[in-house]
Amino acid sequence: MPFGYHGCYLRVDLCQRTSRVVQIDEPMLRKFIGGGGLGTAILSQESSGNDDPLGESAPLLFVFSPLVGSPLTTSAKFSVLSKSPLTNRLNDSLSSSHFAIAGKKTGYDAICIVGKSESPVLIQITPDSLSIGDATDLWGLSSAASAKSLRTKIGNQFRVAAIGPAGENLVRYATISNDGRHAGRGGLGAVMGSKKLKAIAVFGDRKTEFAHPDELIKYSKSLSQKSFGAATEKYRELGTVSNLLTFNRLGTLPTRNFQQTSFEGAEQIAPDVLSSVRTRDSCAACTIGCEHLFKLGDKQQAPVRMEYENLYALGPLCGISDPEMVLAASAYCDEVGIDTISAGASVAFAMEAVEKGFLDEPTLQFGSGKALLDTLKLISLRKGIGEILADGVRIASQKIGRGTEEFAIHVKGLELPGYEPRALQTMGLGFAVGTRGADHNRSGAYQVDFSEEVDRMNPDVHAVNLAIETEDEAAVMDSLILCKFLRGVFTDRMAAMAEMLHLVTGWDVDAAELKTTAQRIVTAKKQFNIDQGWTPAEDTLPARFFETPIAEGASVGGVLSRQRLAEQIKAYNLARGWTADGYVSTASPQA
Repeated sequence: MPFGYHGCYLRVDLCQRTSRVVQIDEPMLRKFIGGGGLGTAILSQESSGNDDPLGESAPLLFVFSPLVGSPLTTSAKFSVLSKSPLTNRLNDSLSSSHFAIAGKKTGYDAICIVGKSESPVLIQITPDSLSIGDATDLWGLSSAASAKSLRTKIGNQFRVAAIGPAGENLVRYATISNDGRHAGRGGLGAVMGSKKLKAIAVFGDRKTEFAHPDELIKYSKSLSQKSFGAATEKYRELGTVSNLLTFNRLGTLPTRNFQQTSFEGAEQIAPDVLSSVRTRDSCAACTIGCEHLFKLGDKQQAPVRMEYENLYALGPLCGISDPEMVLAASAYCDEVGIDTISAGASVAFAMEAVEKGFLDEPTLQFGSGKALLDTLKLISLRKGIGEILADGVRIASQKIGRGTEEFAIHVKGLELPGYEPRALQTMGLGFAVGTRGADHNRSGAYQVDFSEEVDRMNPDVHAVNLAIETEDEAAVMDSLILCKFLRGVFTDRMAAMAEMLHLVTGWDVDAAELKTTAQRIVTAKKQFNIDQGWTPAEDTLPARFFETPIAEGASVGGVLSRQRLAEQIKAYNLARGWTADGYVSTASPQA
């Protein structure tokens, strides 16, 4: 077994209340590394046909990586995978916390959960034991309260991942939370809720050895020093919330359900206005410290962690410029366990439906912070209008009908993050072809748009290859797993990641091999979706972006061409080694 691994995963069956250890051979580890890559390979093996993501047979995976437990900065991350109840396609979501370190020390490279319990349960895992206990007393509590209560009972040495009420109520974009961080997108919390699994507690002492420990420590110290430099200064000093004003100035800030691309109230919710009191924090094993926490008014409650995406989705997308309302909405999403992007997008969709007379909810108006908060509560409880919106904009539009599908802004069922595709058209391509749907974390194509190499509102074919490069880099980073905020630190990212993997595992791996590995991982994700019913028609964008040019701001006139996007998608597929319409061929770099 190579260094950095345990060479096995734990498979827990909640229906049978049994578990067994499944071996992972070295070739599979080298092909897929860990995290999202290894998780995709295991998920494919564990899935039986076109599974219902909320059904008994659907697997749920927690996957670690060879770098977890190493001195490398930002390496304390894990990946959660399942078929998404929001998209019915592959979903892999990352989270940073001490749960990753404690989970790997249990002696497993992954934990796979199948089956369903008839009543609320929790799983407790150590290297020498596994127990499935009653969690009835935790049902209804927030994830944070559940973790606190559980650790009080079983010991603070345990680290806990748990769901809140939204996961229990099967909100299709419910999150899994740990140490205040979240595996956020795609509804993995609902998968846990469907299994009646409230929480997983992990603790262990099984460390993995490293192939070149002295060199690894030296490299890690150098990397930590670089992480204090100019490449990460923005994240340390300003946080991602600083994107708001920049995107507003460039006309790329989605506003009022993508009806506008700039927000007149942006200055009112700018980082310096959100709160007079702001503190910084770091994820586990991280030297960057990008977390910015804002105090919510004079209330005696925990500060609110704010990033660009929740600020965008709960602010401009809903037309809301009241900073306290935006902070309160974000805090509530964290408390009950719902993805802020999908939550804000679902409310914004409903607001437009009311505006156009398709939905009879008179108080649900753009700009109303109270309506936002009230609706979020209904969503988490699946009551009133929340029963419809808890399923996300795609299903909600199908239920409401009356042409609302025309402004249900999603790709494959996943609501869009805060990037306007008409003004960032390479990112539009990344959204369209993404295996997870509209995703800014698996494709960094916005980097291409913001570079000098392409015209962001008129990208050429060259942009396709550049977009693929960002997707390949993300596939490797999400499998190692490392934080993407380190990207700017490296001059040659693939070579740097190959060196880290070599120091940990001892493999004689280089940048060329990692490039092939990335292609293999992306192809494996695509093949999983094909096996679950994917068709080429899914690789597209909402009609609004093709039919309605941007009417104001710095990106005025921006509109997507169906023909150009189709040509880009064809070029993307062929460059990936797939067929022109996106199916995996025998010549593709497969697992």
